[in-house]
Amino acid sequence: MASLQFYVQKPKMSLAHLRPSPLLRPSLVLSQPLIPRTSQSTYATHSDLGRGSASAPRRRNVTVLSDDGRYTWSELSGREKVARATQQSFNFVVVLAGAALTGGVFYLLYTEVFSPNSKTWQFEKAVERIKNDARCTNLLGDRREIQAYGENTWSRWARNRPIATTIEKDHQGREHMRMNFHVAGPRNSGTVFVHMVKPTDASEWEYRLLALEVKGYSRVVLEERHDPKVGGEVKIFGIRWR
Repeated sequence: MASLQFYVQKPKMSLAHLRPSPLLRPSLVLSQPLIPRTSQSTYATHSDLGRGSASAPRRRNVTVLSDDGRYTWSELSGREKVARATQQSFNFVVVLAGAALTGGVFYLLYTEVFSPNSKTWQFEKAVERIKNDARCTNLLGDRREIQAYGENTWSRWARNRPIATTIEKDHQGREHMRMNFHVAGPRNSGTVFVHMVKPTDASEWEYRLLALEVKGYSRVVLEERHDPKVGGEVKIFGIRWR
C-alpha cells in the first residue's frame, strides 16, 4: 500500500517540475535579435516618405501682381518672364511720371515765387521799398508793424488776399505789369501803386511808378520814370502820351 501511494503522488511532483519558472521567462524576450536605436532611425517607412513630400512648399506662380523677385530670371517660365517684364515697365513709367510731376511743381514754384520776374518777388520788393522810405514810415508808423495785403475776397474761407496784378503787352512788344496792394501801420493805412515795364532787350522789370497814397495826405512817389518819346508821342494801351 505504501508503494502504491508513492506512484500516485509522483505524477503530481513531475507536473510541478514541468511548469515554467518565472526566472526563465526573460529568456524568451532575449531570444529576439536586438537592433541598435541608431540603426532604427536610419530607415524610413513609406508613410514617412509620403508625409515629407506633402509638407514640402509648393512653388507659387509669378504674375504681374504677385512677383516679388524671389525667383531668378532663369527659373521663370515664358509667361512668367512676360509678367515680370510688364511689371518692371510699369514701375519705370510710374517713376518717370513722378519725376516729371515733381519737376513741374518745382518749376512752377520757382517761376511764381522765387524768380525775380515773378509777381510775388516784385510784391515783396515793393513792400520792402515802402518800409525803408522815411516818408512812408512817417505816415504809416513803425516799419516793423507795417503789414501789406491784397484785395478783400467774398470767400470767408480764403486766408490769403490776392494781389491785384495785370500783365499786358504794348505795340512795341514790351510787357507792362501793374500792381495795387494795401498797407497798414499803427498810424494810417494806404494803397501802393506799382507800374513796371520789361524792355524787349532785357529780362528784368524796371520801375515806371511806385507810389503810396494815404487818405488826407499828399501822394508819396518813390519811383517815377517816363518812357522816351518816339516821334513826339508814345502810345501805350491805345492811348497816346505826349
